[in-house]
Amino acid sequence: MCEVDSSDTTAVSGTSAVVVASTTAYGTTHGSVRRPHVDSFASVASEGWAGPTREAREEAEEMTLAPGATRARGAGERATPEEPDVRRTCFERDLDRIKYSTAFRRLAGKCQVFLAPDDIHLRTRLTHAIEVSQVALAVAQAVGLNRALTEAMALGHDCGHGPGGHAAEDAFEIFVPGGFDHAIWGADVTLVPLNLCEQTLDGIRHHSWRLAAGSTPESELLSLSDRMAYCAHDFDDAVRSGIVSPSELPASVREILGTKQSEQIRNLIAGTISAIETTGTVGLPLDMAAALDDFRKFNYERLYLRPASVRQNDLAIKMLRALVEFYADAPWLIPAVANNETPVDHSGSPLAVRAAVTYVSGMTDRFAITQAQTHLHWSDAQLPVGI
Repeated sequence: MCEVDSSDTTAVSGTSAVVVASTTAYGTTHGSVRRPHVDSFASVASEGWAGPTREAREEAEEMTLAPGATRARGAGERATPEEPDVRRTCFERDLDRIKYSTAFRRLAGKCQVFLAPDDIHLRTRLTHAIEVSQVALAVAQAVGLNRALTEAMALGHDCGHGPGGHAAEDAFEIFVPGGFDHAIWGADVTLVPLNLCEQTLDGIRHHSWRLAAGSTPESELLSLSDRMAYCAHDFDDAVRSGIVSPSELPASVREILGTKQSEQIRNLIAGTISAIETTGTVGLPLDMAAALDDFRKFNYERLYLRPASVRQNDLAIKMLRALVEFYADAPWLIPAVANNETPVDHSGSPLAVRAAVTYVSGMTDRFAITQAQTHLHWSDAQLPVGI
């Protein structure tokens, strides 16, 4: 027996429902539950049916994943041990934690190439992470790799990036013993509070091609997907901004990958799947790999190293270094220090510098600019600006 909830003022006419107003409730009461619509009818299963447990889903992975794919069963090592979830695999828990994390949400305010752009259609670190995830998942689904692990790695891979794009790595380099690498910083500093699985952190830590390969095929797929995604979408943003045109692409890129982002990504995904199915390893066919190399070289010469980009990069480095120095000298202004979450012995100490780098690296582009205006009293001429 279904009844319209007495606190819902939805009007029902025949088989259709017309919402007049609903401020305190919704839908209809059906036994012991309230359904979302007045005319809800969808059925999942008969009463008493129970979905598969985590153990059952882990068992299914044994039959559906590729021989070398990472299994959730036997994985899930965390810095702080936790009891397994009843429904979710360990990698699905990681994925949920990353999606709900502050570090992930802040990627929306960190630039991919163009700093704090007024054009909302230009990529940010967040949209980049989503596009990397799309590429990696398309391949993982086709070849039987672990999709939850792949997506968790992809969405979390750039959480260690500071504001101002790769300028942050150059800026923070002088403050961090051994140098600052966003991949390592993301896994070993930014995402530590999430207590992620070692396999997830390994993929994030090793996604940069400057570093050694990760320990799973999913991590190598992330590395390749990252490069494929940013080459295509950074060029797409540059075309949108009037910096370059598709006709200027090298012949190898035009002929093998295409001139539009959609066809470039489609061809690269297909090439990766073909390479895995042919060789059993993650990679690209040689002609496609050479075209991707030409694509990346073109982007460096025409986008990343163009004079306007270099000038903004230099301004961002100066601003970020000045902010670190300011907060290292006044660590009580760092929220984590003020709240006694991060210990600092005295101003200017190594602990204060570390806390300052951690705080500034977590800032969005606009927040960093605001802090430079507020605390450093910098003029517009001293600050980096978008295109």
